[in-house]
Amino acid sequence: MPDETPPASPARHVFVYGTLRRGGSNDITRLRPAPRFMGAAQVPGVLYHLGAYPGMALGGPLGVVHGEVYAIEPALEAVLDEIEDLGATPSDEYVKREIVVDVGGQGVPCLVYEINPRYVVSAPRIAGGDWLQAPPSAVL
Repeated sequence: MPDETPPASPARHVFVYGTLRRGGSNDITRLRPAPRFMGAAQVPGVLYHLGAYPGMALGGPLGVVHGEVYAIEPALEAVLDEIEDLGATPSDEYVKREIVVDVGGQGVPCLVYEINPRYVVSAPRIAGGDWLQAPPSAVL
C-alpha cells in the first residue's frame, strides 16, 4: 500500500527584531506551535522607538537592525499576524514582507513585519538598531 502522507511543506522563516525576540515581552519562544531558532541576524534598515515596541524600516544607508531568525509553522505565522495586527481586522501599522536574510553565511527567505512609514515620521531612531540592548540614551 503506497504511503499517502502529503509531502511536508517547506519551512517558513521569520526575522524578529523587537518584542518577539527571546527575552522580549512577546517572546516568540513562548508561542505555539514552537518555533525553531535558526540564528542571530542583521538586516539593513532603521529601528524606531514607538513606545512599548519598535518598528523597522527596511533598507537605506543608515544602519542595521539586529534580530533573530526562526523556522515557523503556518499556525504560528497566523499568531504572529494577530500580534502585529494583520489578522481578521488588519490595521495598516505593519506590512508583512519577504526578504532574504543572511543566517550563518546562508541566504534564508524570511517574513518580516515592516512598519508603515507614516507611523515613524516623528518617532526617534534607536541607535545601534538593537531593541533589547537600547538604553534610553540610545534613542535619537
